[in-house]
Amino acid sequence: MLVVETIARIRREHFIKGETIKEIARDLKVSRNTVRKVLRSGETSFEYERLVQPRPKQCDDVSFIARLGVAARSVSRSRMKGRRELSKAMRSLAISRSGD
Repeated sequence: MLVVETIARIRREHFIKGETIKEIARDLKVSRNTVRKVLRSGETSFEYERLVQPRPKQCDDVSFIARLGVAARSVSRSRMKGRRELSKAMRSLAISRSGD
């Protein structure tokens, strides 16, 4: 995220000092596209806010949490076997989750 000071410095170096976009990008360690965006727009801050969550969080689903608890309790206590069983249980939950 760009702060106001960085945006001001980009504009100052380009419009007052006459530096090229490539030089500014190299000095400030930002991409050339970012420098171009700042120079073309009149905004003083750039923020990205996602409007739609592409995948729902698994923890929001109460039934998934219940199934996870059942799967975790069904795993045996022995260390290596428990890891294998837990990974199998997680895979089966993921498969059943994708079918929901």
